[in-house]
Amino acid sequence: MKPDKTLLALAATVVLWASAFPAIRVALEGYGPGPLSLLRLLVATATLAAVLPWVTVRLPGRRDLPRIVAVGAAGMSAYQLLLNWGEVHVPAGTAALIVATVPAISALLAAAFLGERLGPAKVGGSLCALAGTALIAVTGGRTGYTAAAWTVLAAAVAQAVYHFAIKPLLRDYSGFEVAVYAMVAGTVLLLPLAPATVRAVADAPAGATLAALYLGVLPSAAGFVVWGYAVARLTVTAATAALYLVPVTALVVAYVWLGEKPGLVECLGGVVTLAGVALLNRRPRPGGPGGDRTAGDAPGGVPARSPAGPSGR
Repeated sequence: MKPDKTLLALAATVVLWASAFPAIRVALEGYGPGPLSLLRLLVATATLAAVLPWVTVRLPGRRDLPRIVAVGAAGMSAYQLLLNWGEVHVPAGTAALIVATVPAISALLAAAFLGERLGPAKVGGSLCALAGTALIAVTGGRTGYTAAAWTVLAAAVAQAVYHFAIKPLLRDYSGFEVAVYAMVAGTVLLLPLAPATVRAVADAPAGATLAALYLGVLPSAAGFVVWGYAVARLTVTAATAALYLVPVTALVVAYVWLGEKPGLVECLGGVVTLAGVALLNRRPRPGGPGGDRTAGDAPGGVPARSPAGPSGR
Protein backbone atom coordinates (compact mmCIF):
# COMPACT_ATOMS: atom_id res chain seq x y z
CA MET A 1 0.00 0.00 0.00
CA LYS A 2 1.32 3.44 -0.93
CA PRO A 3 2.20 5.46 2.21
CA ASP A 4 0.16 8.59 2.93
CA LYS A 5 2.42 11.59 2.27
CA THR A 6 0.52 13.79 4.70
CA LEU A 7 0.89 11.36 7.59
CA LEU A 8 4.55 10.88 6.71
CA ALA A 9 5.02 14.66 6.83
CA LEU A 10 3.30 14.79 10.20
CA ALA A 11 5.44 11.95 11.55
CA ALA A 12 8.57 13.64 10.21
CA THR A 13 7.61 16.87 12.00
CA VAL A 14 7.20 15.07 15.32
CA VAL A 15 10.56 13.30 14.99
CA LEU A 16 12.40 16.43 13.82
CA TRP A 17 11.08 18.65 16.58
CA ALA A 18 11.57 15.94 19.21
CA SER A 19 15.16 15.34 18.11
CA ALA A 20 16.00 19.02 18.54
CA PHE A 21 16.11 18.71 22.33
CA PRO A 22 18.85 16.03 22.51
CA ALA A 23 20.66 17.66 19.58
CA ILE A 24 20.92 20.85 21.64
CA ARG A 25 22.56 18.90 24.46
CA VAL A 26 25.15 17.54 22.01
CA ALA A 27 25.80 20.95 20.45
CA LEU A 28 26.26 22.52 23.90
CA GLU A 29 29.35 20.33 24.35
CA GLY A 30 31.17 22.71 22.01
CA TYR A 31 29.09 25.88 21.99
CA GLY A 32 27.78 28.29 24.58
CA PRO A 33 24.04 29.10 24.54
CA GLY A 34 24.62 32.38 22.64
CA PRO A 35 26.85 31.14 19.80
CA LEU A 36 24.68 28.04 19.38
CA SER A 37 21.57 30.22 19.09
CA LEU A 38 23.07 32.38 16.36
CA LEU A 39 24.62 29.49 14.46
CA ARG A 40 21.35 27.56 14.43
CA LEU A 41 19.38 30.59 13.21
CA LEU A 42 21.98 31.42 10.56
CA VAL A 43 21.86 27.90 9.19
CA ALA A 44 18.05 27.82 9.29
CA THR A 45 17.78 31.18 7.54
CA ALA A 46 20.24 30.12 4.84
CA THR A 47 18.32 26.88 4.32
CA LEU A 48 14.99 28.67 3.97
CA ALA A 49 16.59 31.16 1.60
CA ALA A 50 17.70 28.26 -0.59
CA VAL A 51 14.07 27.18 -1.17
CA LEU A 52 12.76 30.67 -1.97
CA PRO A 53 12.97 30.10 -5.77
CA TRP A 54 10.24 27.46 -5.32
CA VAL A 55 8.16 29.17 -2.60
CA THR A 56 6.55 32.59 -2.91
CA VAL A 57 7.49 34.94 -0.08
CA ARG A 58 6.45 38.58 -0.43
CA LEU A 59 8.31 41.46 1.12
CA PRO A 60 6.54 42.61 4.29
CA GLY A 61 4.90 46.01 4.48
CA ARG A 62 6.78 48.74 6.32
CA ARG A 63 4.00 49.14 8.88
CA ASP A 64 4.43 45.48 9.89
CA LEU A 65 8.17 45.65 10.50
CA PRO A 66 7.95 46.55 14.23
CA ARG A 67 5.71 43.55 14.92
CA ILE A 68 7.95 41.28 12.83
CA VAL A 69 10.96 42.40 14.86
CA ALA A 70 9.01 41.73 18.06
CA VAL A 71 7.96 38.21 17.07
CA GLY A 72 11.48 37.45 15.86
CA ALA A 73 12.88 38.66 19.17
CA ALA A 74 10.47 36.50 21.18
CA GLY A 75 9.96 33.35 19.11
CA MET A 76 13.45 33.05 17.68
CA SER A 77 16.12 35.01 19.57
CA ALA A 78 14.79 34.76 23.14
CA TYR A 79 13.45 31.23 22.70
CA GLN A 80 16.77 29.90 21.41
CA LEU A 81 18.86 31.66 24.07
CA LEU A 82 16.64 30.61 26.96
CA LEU A 83 16.17 27.02 25.82
CA ASN A 84 19.88 26.54 25.14
CA TRP A 85 20.82 28.00 28.52
CA GLY A 86 18.25 25.83 30.26
CA GLU A 87 19.43 22.65 28.60
CA VAL A 88 22.89 23.13 30.08
CA HIS A 89 21.40 21.56 33.23
CA VAL A 90 17.97 20.20 32.25
CA PRO A 91 17.83 16.84 30.41
CA ALA A 92 16.55 16.98 26.84
CA GLY A 93 13.37 14.99 27.44
CA THR A 94 12.49 17.05 30.50
CA ALA A 95 12.96 20.27 28.53
CA ALA A 96 10.55 18.95 25.91
CA LEU A 97 7.95 18.29 28.61
CA ILE A 98 8.30 21.84 29.92
CA VAL A 99 8.03 23.39 26.45
CA ALA A 100 4.79 21.42 25.99
CA THR A 101 3.13 24.14 28.10
CA VAL A 102 3.24 26.59 25.16
CA PRO A 103 -0.45 26.12 24.20
CA ALA A 104 -1.52 26.73 27.81
CA ILE A 105 0.52 29.92 28.10
CA SER A 106 -0.70 31.07 24.67
CA ALA A 107 -4.31 30.61 25.76
CA LEU A 108 -3.75 32.65 28.92
CA LEU A 109 -2.10 35.45 26.93
CA ALA A 110 -4.99 35.48 24.46
CA ALA A 111 -7.46 35.74 27.34
CA ALA A 112 -5.51 38.51 29.03
CA PHE A 113 -4.72 40.69 26.02
CA LEU A 114 -7.18 39.73 23.27
CA GLY A 115 -10.26 39.21 25.41
CA GLU A 116 -10.68 35.60 24.24
CA ARG A 117 -12.98 33.68 26.54
CA LEU A 118 -11.65 30.67 28.42
CA GLY A 119 -14.19 28.17 29.68
CA PRO A 120 -13.68 26.16 32.87
CA ALA A 121 -11.99 23.32 30.95
CA LYS A 122 -9.47 25.66 29.36
CA VAL A 123 -8.70 27.44 32.62
CA GLY A 124 -8.32 24.12 34.39
CA GLY A 125 -6.19 22.70 31.58
CA SER A 126 -3.87 25.71 31.59
CA LEU A 127 -3.42 25.62 35.35
CA CYS A 128 -2.88 21.87 35.28
CA ALA A 129 -0.20 22.16 32.59
CA LEU A 130 1.61 24.88 34.51
CA ALA A 131 1.35 22.90 37.74
CA GLY A 132 3.01 19.94 36.05
CA THR A 133 5.85 22.15 34.91
CA ALA A 134 6.23 23.65 38.40
CA LEU A 135 6.43 20.12 39.81
CA ILE A 136 9.28 19.33 37.41
CA ALA A 137 11.10 22.55 38.27
CA VAL A 138 10.96 22.48 42.06
CA THR A 139 11.76 18.81 42.64
CA GLY A 140 14.89 18.36 40.55
CA GLY A 141 17.24 18.70 43.50
CA ARG A 142 20.41 18.97 41.39
CA THR A 143 22.78 21.94 41.30
CA GLY A 144 21.53 24.48 38.78
CA TYR A 145 18.59 22.28 37.78
CA THR A 146 15.76 24.33 39.28
CA ALA A 147 16.95 27.66 37.86
CA ALA A 148 17.53 26.03 34.48
CA ALA A 149 14.06 24.47 34.52
CA TRP A 150 12.49 27.87 35.13
CA THR A 151 14.61 29.21 32.27
CA VAL A 152 13.18 26.55 29.96
CA LEU A 153 9.71 27.62 31.12
CA ALA A 154 10.69 31.20 30.22
CA ALA A 155 11.58 29.87 26.76
CA ALA A 156 8.08 28.40 26.56
CA VAL A 157 6.66 31.81 27.50
CA ALA A 158 8.71 33.43 24.72
CA GLN A 159 7.37 30.89 22.24
CA ALA A 160 3.81 31.49 23.47
CA VAL A 161 4.29 35.24 22.98
CA TYR A 162 5.35 34.46 19.41
CA HIS A 163 2.13 32.54 18.71
CA PHE A 164 0.08 35.26 20.37
CA ALA A 165 1.80 38.12 18.53
CA ILE A 166 1.71 36.64 15.01
CA LYS A 167 -2.09 36.60 14.85
CA PRO A 168 -2.38 40.07 13.23
CA LEU A 169 0.37 39.19 10.73
CA LEU A 170 -1.44 36.03 9.68
CA ARG A 171 -4.34 38.11 8.41
CA ASP A 172 -2.12 39.45 5.62
CA TYR A 173 0.66 36.88 5.19
CA SER A 174 0.93 33.12 4.95
CA GLY A 175 2.26 31.11 7.86
CA PHE A 176 5.42 30.30 5.91
CA GLU A 177 6.01 33.98 5.18
CA VAL A 178 5.60 34.88 8.85
CA ALA A 179 8.02 32.11 9.82
CA VAL A 180 10.61 33.41 7.34
CA TYR A 181 10.20 37.00 8.52
CA ALA A 182 10.57 35.96 12.16
CA MET A 183 13.57 33.76 11.42
CA VAL A 184 15.39 36.57 9.61
CA ALA A 185 14.54 39.11 12.32
CA GLY A 186 15.67 36.77 15.09
CA THR A 187 18.93 36.09 13.27
CA VAL A 188 19.68 39.78 12.75
CA LEU A 189 19.03 40.53 16.42
CA LEU A 190 21.66 37.97 17.45
CA LEU A 191 24.33 39.19 15.03
CA PRO A 192 26.25 40.93 17.87
CA LEU A 193 27.15 37.36 18.92
CA ALA A 194 28.89 36.77 15.58
CA PRO A 195 32.50 37.19 16.84
CA ALA A 196 31.95 34.71 19.67
CA THR A 197 30.21 32.35 17.26
CA VAL A 198 33.12 32.43 14.81
CA ARG A 199 35.54 31.60 17.62
CA ALA A 200 33.28 28.80 18.81
CA VAL A 201 33.08 27.27 15.34
CA ALA A 202 36.88 27.25 15.15
CA ASP A 203 37.27 25.54 18.53
CA ALA A 204 34.22 23.27 18.75
CA PRO A 205 34.50 19.51 18.26
CA ALA A 206 33.10 18.14 15.02
CA GLY A 207 30.21 16.38 16.76
CA ALA A 208 28.96 19.59 18.34
CA THR A 209 29.16 21.47 15.03
CA LEU A 210 27.33 18.71 13.19
CA ALA A 211 24.60 18.83 15.85
CA ALA A 212 24.31 22.62 15.41
CA LEU A 213 24.06 22.24 11.63
CA TYR A 214 21.45 19.51 12.08
CA LEU A 215 19.40 21.84 14.30
CA GLY A 216 19.41 24.60 11.71
CA VAL A 217 18.71 22.49 8.62
CA LEU A 218 16.24 19.92 9.91
CA PRO A 219 14.25 20.81 13.08
CA SER A 220 14.23 24.55 12.28
CA ALA A 221 14.08 24.91 8.48
CA ALA A 222 12.75 21.55 7.26
CA GLY A 223 10.41 21.38 10.25
CA PHE A 224 8.62 24.52 9.00
CA VAL A 225 8.20 23.06 5.53
CA VAL A 226 6.88 19.60 6.44
CA TRP A 227 4.62 21.00 9.17
CA GLY A 228 3.12 23.45 6.70
CA TYR A 229 2.57 20.63 4.20
CA ALA A 230 0.75 18.54 6.82
CA VAL A 231 -1.37 21.34 8.28
CA ALA A 232 -2.53 22.39 4.82
CA ARG A 233 -3.97 18.91 4.25
CA LEU A 234 -5.32 17.93 7.67
CA THR A 235 -7.85 19.31 10.11
CA VAL A 236 -6.45 21.43 12.91
CA THR A 237 -7.48 18.77 15.44
CA ALA A 238 -5.64 15.98 13.64
CA ALA A 239 -2.49 18.01 13.07
CA THR A 240 -2.14 19.49 16.54
CA ALA A 241 -3.03 16.22 18.27
CA ALA A 242 0.13 14.74 16.81
CA LEU A 243 2.17 17.34 18.66
CA TYR A 244 1.39 15.56 21.93
CA LEU A 245 3.87 12.97 20.66
CA VAL A 246 6.76 15.47 20.54
CA PRO A 247 7.76 15.34 24.25
CA VAL A 248 7.19 11.58 24.41
CA THR A 249 9.31 11.08 21.30
CA ALA A 250 11.95 13.43 22.72
CA LEU A 251 12.20 11.23 25.81
CA VAL A 252 12.75 8.17 23.61
CA VAL A 253 15.29 9.91 21.35
CA ALA A 254 17.16 11.31 24.36
CA TYR A 255 17.34 7.84 25.90
CA VAL A 256 18.61 6.21 22.69
CA TRP A 257 20.98 9.06 21.72
CA LEU A 258 22.19 10.29 25.11
CA GLY A 259 21.24 7.57 27.53
CA GLU A 260 19.10 10.01 29.55
CA LYS A 261 16.62 8.44 31.94
CA PRO A 262 14.00 10.80 33.39
CA GLY A 263 13.24 10.48 37.08
CA LEU A 264 9.91 9.38 38.51
CA VAL A 265 8.92 12.90 39.59
CA GLU A 266 9.88 14.31 36.18
CA CYS A 267 7.69 11.70 34.48
CA LEU A 268 4.81 12.49 36.86
CA GLY A 269 5.15 16.21 36.17
CA GLY A 270 5.22 15.47 32.45
CA VAL A 271 2.02 13.42 32.67
CA VAL A 272 0.30 16.26 34.56
CA THR A 273 1.53 18.79 32.00
CA LEU A 274 0.34 16.77 29.00
CA ALA A 275 -3.00 16.06 30.69
CA GLY A 276 -3.49 19.79 31.16
CA VAL A 277 -2.62 20.54 27.54
CA ALA A 278 -5.00 17.79 26.38
CA LEU A 279 -7.79 19.29 28.49
CA LEU A 280 -7.00 22.75 27.15
CA ASN A 281 -7.26 21.54 23.55
CA ARG A 282 -10.42 19.46 24.03
CA ARG A 283 -12.96 20.33 21.37
CA PRO A 284 -16.30 21.48 22.81
CA ARG A 285 -19.50 19.85 21.62
CA PRO A 286 -21.45 21.93 19.08
CA GLY A 287 -23.74 24.26 20.96
CA GLY A 288 -22.00 23.56 24.26
CA PRO A 289 -19.92 25.97 26.31
CA GLY A 290 -17.28 27.49 24.11
CA GLY A 291 -18.96 26.08 21.05
CA ASP A 292 -18.66 29.38 19.22
CA ARG A 293 -14.94 28.79 18.65
CA THR A 294 -14.25 28.83 14.94
CA ALA A 295 -12.94 25.77 13.20
CA GLY A 296 -9.97 27.75 12.02
CA ASP A 297 -8.54 28.30 15.48
CA ALA A 298 -5.78 26.00 16.59
CA PRO A 299 -4.91 25.39 20.24
CA GLY A 300 -3.42 28.36 22.01
CA GLY A 301 -5.12 30.80 19.70
CA VAL A 302 -2.92 30.08 16.68
CA PRO A 303 -4.94 30.31 13.46
CA ALA A 304 -5.15 27.15 11.39
CA ARG A 305 -3.64 28.79 8.34
CA SER A 306 -0.32 29.11 10.14
CA PRO A 307 2.10 26.28 9.33
CA ALA A 308 4.56 27.67 11.81
CA GLY A 309 3.34 25.66 14.76
CA PRO A 310 5.76 25.47 17.68
CA SER A 311 8.35 26.84 15.40
CA GLY A 312 11.24 27.46 17.65
CA ARG A 313 11.87 23.80 18.27
